[in-house]
Amino acid sequence: MVVLLIPNATKDQNLTVTSCAANLLKQYGVQVLATDDVVLPASFPKVTVLPEQEAYRQTDVVLTIGGDGTLLRSGYSCVRFGKPVLGVNLGRTGFLATCEVEELPGKLRRLADGNYKITQRGLLSASMPQKGWQTQAINDVVVFGETRMHPMDYSVYCDGCFVSSYRSDGLILATPTGSTAYSFSAGGPVLDGLADVMVLTPVCAHNVHTAPLVFAANRALEIVADADNRDLCYACADSGPRNTLLPGEKICITAASERLQLITFQESEQFCAIENKLMRR
Repeated sequence: MVVLLIPNATKDQNLTVTSCAANLLKQYGVQVLATDDVVLPASFPKVTVLPEQEAYRQTDVVLTIGGDGTLLRSGYSCVRFGKPVLGVNLGRTGFLATCEVEELPGKLRRLADGNYKITQRGLLSASMPQKGWQTQAINDVVVFGETRMHPMDYSVYCDGCFVSSYRSDGLILATPTGSTAYSFSAGGPVLDGLADVMVLTPVCAHNVHTAPLVFAANRALEIVADADNRDLCYACADSGPRNTLLPGEKICITAASERLQLITFQESEQFCAIENKLMRR
């Protein structure tokens, strides 16, 4: 087996945890890779250093060390190269990076032995046909106004049929994976990570009866920024670069054909994270 280490040097200062993981994997007979953009300390175990794309091509498994954000950033490359990923959590929550530091010896042993499962997580594909812009989202696609001073008006269509209009600070369209992130904070439901659905959650809607809506993943949604909006709107995927949505323009969102492969060690892992890291914090 070959494992590629992707550390977050800000969270793992001096790469202490990453070094521990490398040593454990080598003890278990695993070949360890690192990318050439990571500065390895002199005391770091001897590993094979490759350019990023070549490292993703050669690895069997990606091991991120940081938190959910670290896994998300690496997740796009994992999807592109079809590699499963396991996240070691050094962050505050860890819904995606579910391996805690104290679990490293046991879980890395199981990883080396092939004693794990892979769960498939759905992604969103977002595009602005009028601008030739297209991207993917592991967590969510968010549409929001330029300022909180003036709520924006949006219209939502599903498979070409009008669903509803919203006056709000924004709209979140989340995957089941992203349902525990921004969407949850805005009042959206927690979804089973393996469900083939997506949830639309308004942000600070100016209607007390507005509720999140769950759509089947095979639906095609359009969010239109109303032509009478006083300010610009923007759209972004997974908190990435924002793209301008002019009054009257639309963003189209569908389920992506690709999937993120997450390594798990028990069927109930997601629900344990919800109970212990979300409900009790």
